[in-house]
Amino acid sequence: MTTATSLYPLSTRAAALRSSDVRELLKAAQRADVISLAGGLPAAELFDAEGLRAATRAALETPAAALQYGLTEGQPALRAALEARERSHGIALAGRSLLVTTGSQQALDIVARLLLDEGDVVVVQRPSYLAALQTFALAGAQCVGLEEDEDGARVEDLETLAFARKPKLIYLVTPFANPSGASLSLRRRQWLLDWAARHQVLVLEDDPYGVLRTEGEAPPSLMALAQDVPGAAAWCGRTSTLSKAVAPGLRLGWLLLPQALAEAAARVKQALDLHTSSFAQEVAAQYLAGDRLEAHLQRVRGAYRERRRALCEALHAAFGDALVFSEPEGGMFVWARFTDGTDTRVLLPRALAAGMAYVPGDAFYADAAPRDRLRLSFTTEPPARLREGVARLHAAWQATRGA
Repeated sequence: MTTATSLYPLSTRAAALRSSDVRELLKAAQRADVISLAGGLPAAELFDAEGLRAATRAALETPAAALQYGLTEGQPALRAALEARERSHGIALAGRSLLVTTGSQQALDIVARLLLDEGDVVVVQRPSYLAALQTFALAGAQCVGLEEDEDGARVEDLETLAFARKPKLIYLVTPFANPSGASLSLRRRQWLLDWAARHQVLVLEDDPYGVLRTEGEAPPSLMALAQDVPGAAAWCGRTSTLSKAVAPGLRLGWLLLPQALAEAAARVKQALDLHTSSFAQEVAAQYLAGDRLEAHLQRVRGAYRERRRALCEALHAAFGDALVFSEPEGGMFVWARFTDGTDTRVLLPRALAAGMAYVPGDAFYADAAPRDRLRLSFTTEPPARLREGVARLHAAWQATRGA
């Protein structure tokens, strides 16, 4: 079989880039008989199509804004709406600038292009968001992982890790990390910001899931806390997205950086795509200007709470002590480990044959990975289907043990 690598002289980085396991699994999970707990997708039936339809009509009332080329930094109306949301979360914008991006994935790409040279070190959670690992690998960076516990990434390990080079970037998804669902504690947030300020290393906070909190009290974001840690404001960036709050089809995210860094980031984005879709931005601005978002989020949170509980109860009932996990207070995922050492790569074909899909845990590591973990998403299936999916997983697991 002829491949791109054999036929065309791909760059070393492109040739080494592996496909996302999640994306490949989503292809297999398209079968009508498969209950997919694999992809980290929002529930399509909960999209506020009516509200977005009205926002689209309103956006088209000003075609010069919605259909014309726009500013690299983003459409003024959307930037103002996003800045207002960040202020409502205690983030002061003085000395910072917000850049609208084509999803938060582009924000990661911009930061990687902005900061990273071949061989530079990026500190990530272990496990970490797969698409971020791909982005940093494409930049030629070396990812070094911080293990996680019930308080999130063990950032104190920064004092003892042996780095080939001083880290250029610390990248953390919090709260409700993908895949682990863990959230960085307030104590560790403060410790990390102090460390970053002393060592002058940028911390990038990726917060796509904070809007999906269903229980507990949210700690201040890293960027909000940085204002009260001497020197930390200059070494803290933040990215988020409308994909989980509104709809991923809009492909809208944002990047909030210290002013000088934001200006350089805008130049990088301009070289990449000139600007994010003016049309999508104007639709989102109209939607955020209305009064539908909070009611929409309440519906989404209520559904996700019910689904998460159904999944966790089914896992407890089916597997008992054979599968250990913590139920998160929000987000989209349950991260589980087989106590008998079951290899989730080996288990996966049997699970797919039984009609259910998950993501093997080793996909989320930049280095040698444990094989006994799996990520389960609870957002796209109703409780009855989640319970049936767990039953199918249990049957596949039993068959593997008896093989």
